[in-house]
Amino acid sequence: MSRIIGFIFLVFLVFLGLSFAVLNSAPVPFNYYFNKQDIPLSFLLVVTLAIGAVLGMIASTGILVRQKRTTKKLCRQVVSLEKEALNASERLLQ
Repeated sequence: MSRIIGFIFLVFLVFLGLSFAVLNSAPVPFNYYFNKQDIPLSFLLVVTLAIGAVLGMIASTGILVRQKRTTKKLCRQVVSLEKEALNASERLLQ
């Protein structure tokens, strides 16, 4: 059931994006340092969104690497403490 809802939501988003692109198809002047060009507003917004997403992923890479390293370190500590607790309980039983 959740797959159907997800598919319907995806179709809705695609429809919303296409209608947005049609409504904003008028060209706008885009000035970059060496030239000026008229580009459709919807295309400019999609490109800007994609660039922002890529920059956001690049910015968060350092945090993700640090968190993975910390997680591995904590997992090793858990394994070590479990072994230590098992050895201590075996000594108490003897």
